[in-house]
Amino acid sequence: MIQQANQEALTRLKRASPRLVDIRRAGDVLEGFDRSTILHAGPPIDYPQMCAPMQEAVHAVLIYEGLAENRDAAAKLAASGKIRYLTCHERGVVGPMTGVTSYSMPLLVVRNETYGNLAFSTINEGAGDVIRFGGCTDNTIRRLKWIETVLAPRLKQAVDLLGGLDLSAIMSQALSMGDELHMRNIAASMVLLHRLAAPLSQVCPPEELREIMTFLTSRNDQFFLNFAMAANKSAADAAEGVPNSTLVTAIARNGVEVGIRVSGMPGRWFTAPAPLVKGLYFSGYSEEDANPDLGDSAIMEVNGFGAFAMAASPAIVRLIGIPDTDEANEFTQLMRAITVGEHQNYTIPGQNFAGLPLGIDLMKVVDTGIEPGLNTAIVSKQPGVGMIGAGLSRVPFAAFAKALIAFDEMIRERGE
Repeated sequence: MIQQANQEALTRLKRASPRLVDIRRAGDVLEGFDRSTILHAGPPIDYPQMCAPMQEAVHAVLIYEGLAENRDAAAKLAASGKIRYLTCHERGVVGPMTGVTSYSMPLLVVRNETYGNLAFSTINEGAGDVIRFGGCTDNTIRRLKWIETVLAPRLKQAVDLLGGLDLSAIMSQALSMGDELHMRNIAASMVLLHRLAAPLSQVCPPEELREIMTFLTSRNDQFFLNFAMAANKSAADAAEGVPNSTLVTAIARNGVEVGIRVSGMPGRWFTAPAPLVKGLYFSGYSEEDANPDLGDSAIMEVNGFGAFAMAASPAIVRLIGIPDTDEANEFTQLMRAITVGEHQNYTIPGQNFAGLPLGIDLMKVVDTGIEPGLNTAIVSKQPGVGMIGAGLSRVPFAAFAKALIAFDEMIRERGE
């Protein structure tokens, strides 16, 4: 019964065909979404319990939406009870780091062509004082407005000219070029830029084109990450709700807790305290400066990318504190012990083109004690400071133990 259900969920992950079809304002594509609603990364959390970077990101978007004049007014409004906070995942959205998403933000609209479901992500802000790291400055707000009023409309026109973009093809090509598509997206971003350059030149006036190309090519090597996250959210959501399946369909962190969702128990979160990320810190920083693990980008590992694909990305190995490529290969092999199959469309050249480990099985995690790994940035606990290192995080065993207990109870109640 469980094995058959897991094969069905695995097939849905494998057959997913994510395509970027549009770029639209969040308020226009998300049902029941208004300016008093803010989405955030990770499992559910209320404003008072949020980590400082997430709170500051909330302040920034309240100013951006015109609901507050300054940071102090935004903080007061955020805590007033007048703002509704929801998880990104529960609206089909994924957001890196703080994940904060508001009504006026343009979203990448990705359709899973196989199953017809949609998934969404914001547009990557590039580097600096960005909301994903808790930025809340005048420059943060200006950049968000520029993305809304200049970049997004031109990207939409370019995508329309192309008739959409096959994201799976870009991800597959990027893997063969050394990306693992979580912490390293430089190849994917270059391939994306290659696809977009000609149509952007057709739709943009010269000054706008210079501005957009500068943004896309200056300290923005992770630009494709948001596209990849939405693509993998569309795949994971198609695998959600398979009765009796123990496959994981979401991993997300809010800087306080890590949560997982399981296919056979749709809509439920199983949580544990968010750990600190183990890795390498930039000069002048240490674990004392770090926020616990944060962001929805672990959707990449749900579909076999990131830490599960480290064997495909020698360039990422030392950045995240892994000593050599042998250990990276061994880690990818270790992740095969907690998955139920491989992805035939995404392969690792250095492992004789074996498919990525796919389909994290709740029961295998509990049986083996092997916690899934996540490649991730380390963010400062001080808002706006940003990335202070990179490393390997683990999804706590406790979240899987809770999920298995709930799964057993569900099966017993059904008398199965």
